[in-house]
Amino acid sequence: MDIRIRTEEREIEYLSPFAAKSRFSKGREHTETECDIRTCFQRDRDRIIHSKAFRRLMYKTQAFIYPEGDHFRTRLTHTLEVAQISRTISKALKLNDDLTEAIALGHDLGHTPFGHIGEHDLNSVVPGGFRHNEQSVRIVEKIEKDGKGLNLSREVLDGILNHRGSGTPSTLEGKIVQISDKIAYVNHDIDDAVRGGHLKEEDLPRRCTDLLGKTVRDRIDFLIRDVIKNSLDKPDIIMSKATKDALYELRAYMFDNIYTNIEIVSENRSYEHFLSGIYFYYMNNFDEIPDEYLHNYTDGEPRERIICDYIAGMTDRFVLNLHKKDVK
Repeated sequence: MDIRIRTEEREIEYLSPFAAKSRFSKGREHTETECDIRTCFQRDRDRIIHSKAFRRLMYKTQAFIYPEGDHFRTRLTHTLEVAQISRTISKALKLNDDLTEAIALGHDLGHTPFGHIGEHDLNSVVPGGFRHNEQSVRIVEKIEKDGKGLNLSREVLDGILNHRGSGTPSTLEGKIVQISDKIAYVNHDIDDAVRGGHLKEEDLPRRCTDLLGKTVRDRIDFLIRDVIKNSLDKPDIIMSKATKDALYELRAYMFDNIYTNIEIVSENRSYEHFLSGIYFYYMNNFDEIPDEYLHNYTDGEPRERIICDYIAGMTDRFVLNLHKKDVK
């Protein structure tokens, strides 16, 4: 009996009846020979970690663009923090933490440079708009591995696609990542904003901190415990109404006071239209996109789509170097 089969049997025996079991996965678009050591979700996790897009997250903005100081979050550290919170909840609920981790690690692969500012900027010029969750799926399906994609399982793709906004993941593991993403970025971005001197803990809405806690650590602990308590032995991932209202009020506060405040997130430099400027530059100078990148595409792919993919995959520092070369 190989190791994978034993792992699959342990999942069936131990995990919650509401958990996604790797043996019963909906599979991949392209059928593959199973690994004798890892389950399908473990393989997906490993493929994401070893992808180029995952490594680039190290140099992409979380909340603050190129901040001074070594301890501010990047898109990579945010992703790891989401994975940690997600695994904690998943394990407590006896759900499939391998699937949970794979979704968490892949959920932001498609994020633009410059965080919320970059996504808004690119969304304003690309035909059909730009949404980083859809771009994350596009990366793992069509862009990674020289255009071959990672061929991830359908459960992981579903969780990545539906981790934001009004999306509804089809698995409880995906729903955990959806709420863990908010728990992580709201609280860790508050931590970075306090560290950068842009706000103080006492500036936060009092009714929120009275319930959730006065520190980042206390709030994250409270939120995780609330989700576990309300979701235990239930076919859904649930946060109590009062707790959810407080979390979303904090989130709204951060959007109003930090995320959309250009002077704060960019430390008084204007990055607001960098990506749209690069987009129009390449629309007029398409032949300057490197050949090794264009080789990932088949004939007939719209120029607008290729340029969007190219820009979304850039890191902050890559964009800044282009800007110095007057690619704008």
